This record gives sequence, C-alpha cells and structure tokens, in this order.
Amino acid sequence: MVKNMPNNYFQFKQFTIYQDHCAMKVTTDGCLFGAYVAGLIQNSKVKSKNWLDIGTGTGLLSLMLAQKNDLLLDAVEIDEPTYLQAKSNFEQSPWKEKLSIFNTDILQFDTAKKYDCIITNPPFFEDDLKSDQLTKNQAKHDASLTLLQLLKAIDTHLSTDGNFFVLLPFHRSDYFEKEAAVLNFHLVEKLIVKQTPAHNYFRSVLYFSRNEALPRITELTIKNTEGNYTAAFNALLKDYYLFIKD
Repeated sequence: MVKNMPNNYFQFKQFTIYQDHCAMKVTTDGCLFGAYVAGLIQNSKVKSKNWLDIGTGTGLLSLMLAQKNDLLLDAVEIDEPTYLQAKSNFEQSPWKEKLSIFNTDILQFDTAKKYDCIITNPPFFEDDLKSDQLTKNQAKHDASLTLLQLLKAIDTHLSTDGNFFVLLPFHRSDYFEKEAAVLNFHLVEKLIVKQTPAHNYFRSVLYFSRNEALPRITELTIKNTEGNYTAAFNALLKDYYLFIKD
C-alpha cells in the first residue's frame, strides 16, 4: 500500500501528499484517475502545455500529472486550509516551478489565460445525505459548485481546441455527458471502474474534447476475486505506489 502515517500523509515514489488539513483525503479512485490521465497525455499527441486543476484538494492530481509530463499547471482551491496544504505539497515537490495555486472559487477565478487541458475531481453526491461540517459538504457535494456550473467554468477557461478530464460517480456520468454535449463537448474516452468483479461500476473517468470524436469505452477492475490489485491497476499505478515494483 501507499505509506500512511496516522492518515496525515501518503508517500508516493516521487512526492509526498500531506493531508491533515484537508477535508477530503487521498483515495484509490483519485489516484487511479490521476495515473490514467497522466499516462494518457504522456502517450498521446494531445496539446497539453497549460493545465488547470479545478478543486485541487491535496494537490494530488496536479502532482501526478507533473511527474509524467512537461507542463505548466494552475490549480484552484476554494477552502483556505486545504489551499495552504496543497501549496505546501507543491512547494516540497520536484516540480514546484511548474505549479501555481490560487485560493478562490472557480466561478470567480479571474484570468485571461486559456488552458489546453483541464482536470477536475468535482464534488460528489449532490442528492445524498450531507454532513454538518461545511468543508466536507463543499468537498463531497456540489453545494458550492454544481455540475452545470462546473461545465460552464470549463467552457470559460478552456482553449478553442482544448480537452478536459473529469472523475464522476458512475450513476451521474450519463447526465454529465448529455449536459456536456449541450456545450458542444465531445466524449473521446470513457473509463468505467468497479471495485471487484462482483461489484457494480462505481466511477467513470470521462475525457472530452471540443473536437468531434468517436468515443472509446474501456473498463478497469481494481481488485480481483482474491482481493489483490489487478494487473491492469498495478500497471497504471506502478510509477506512483511504493509497493508496486518496477
């Protein structure tokens, strides 16, 4: 497993994520998302120099992308304690010169820059029971940012031929795809994820472009019937997780 010291930090092969001041901690599906997008961009000819990470949280996705790709990335985080921790995580990484972070709401993010690519792990579970803790509500629900608002923010900040990547609960992906189509975003790839062969799909990784595309749909299972990580998962995370040997 990734090294975990009383849930305060996760040690990856090339960087460390401190998370004791963050409402949402590092998750397996978040790591999978970051690794998938980083690998996809590394192995493609997608123009991807300037990136925006919306709702960066701990900074995990930004750091996973920076490890594998030559990029310049701006991250936005609305919660101040989380922003400060992500900023510290960036500054302690080998890629600190490539990463910038802003403590603001994406709906008020004021920049003339247009981004080649945008990545986001947005608030989940808008229709589910909410906690009494405001920061967790902001991190886990779309009380502060709905999916429609997110799409409009992406449309505002993405370049004319840009691409974006989003991690969503599986049951919300069809809705998101329909709303994205309204803004003339085209689904390029869709990765659907399940915990084990016995489970239903629970996450979708969606890759959209402003350019027309024939969507490609793939799937990934995190653990096999014996409870071990699958070969596909290990291949995806081998450059990040300490316990996966090269």
